[in-house]
Amino acid sequence: MTNQTPIPVVVIGAAGKMGREVVKAVASAADMNLVGAIDISPEYQGKDAGELAGLGEPLEIPITNQLEPMLAFASQERQLGVMVDFTHPDAIYDNVRSAIAYGIRPVVGTTGLSPQQIEDLAQFAQKASTGCLIIPNFSIGMVLLQQAAIAASQYFDHVEIIELHHNQKADAPSGTAIKTAEMLAEMGKTFNLPIVEETEKIAGARGSQGGEGIRIHSVRLPGLIAHQEVIFGAPGQIYTLRHDTSDRACYMPGVLLAIRKVLQLKSLVYGLEKIL
Repeated sequence: MTNQTPIPVVVIGAAGKMGREVVKAVASAADMNLVGAIDISPEYQGKDAGELAGLGEPLEIPITNQLEPMLAFASQERQLGVMVDFTHPDAIYDNVRSAIAYGIRPVVGTTGLSPQQIEDLAQFAQKASTGCLIIPNFSIGMVLLQQAAIAASQYFDHVEIIELHHNQKADAPSGTAIKTAEMLAEMGKTFNLPIVEETEKIAGARGSQGGEGIRIHSVRLPGLIAHQEVIFGAPGQIYTLRHDTSDRACYMPGVLLAIRKVLQLKSLVYGLEKIL
């Protein structure tokens, strides 16, 4: 799809760590135009989004907490607009519905939506013939890890997932770990068939159930960004797949790709692998 004018983009959660990276990436993309920066944090109201993101110069886009007026403004642009959401699990559902109602295409990187909420949003997007992308993880490396895990699952009957994130992450397990478990569960087999009757001396010691017997374990510590291990076991061998992030900039190629791709959609799509 060729755009004659830049894509209008509104970033929600613009003052957060991921939001600042998105602001920088969008501002640097020749085919995009940052038209709004939303954040509810009182200390950032009125601050310039470019300066806050560390661009070294103002973008003349002030941080505001007024989402709907900004969506209304973006919907008046000549090009189809896009909303990028990196906020909080409690806010995503309403944010996405508001964007679709204004004809703005949501690209969601925040995790924590329930399956029922995703289904409701999918129906809403379908009725509005509006593209929507929900991406648990924008890293190309994570997509490759998931593909490798699917290949390995054909030969291993035992697997567990460990996901590690910074201690400001509100939801657990991570959306990426849940998505990985779902992809493995779709392989048509049950993993980790028990050979003993397990007893948890402390509730949750064996992690959460991700479907088809797959266990997910969550770690939250300062100093981490986002990390995931998928560990397969068989007699005499362990096969470990691991993805680590050291800089949030690694997500930006995926974010920019999603902004461009969502304009071509007429419904909700879940997962970066669906648009690669």
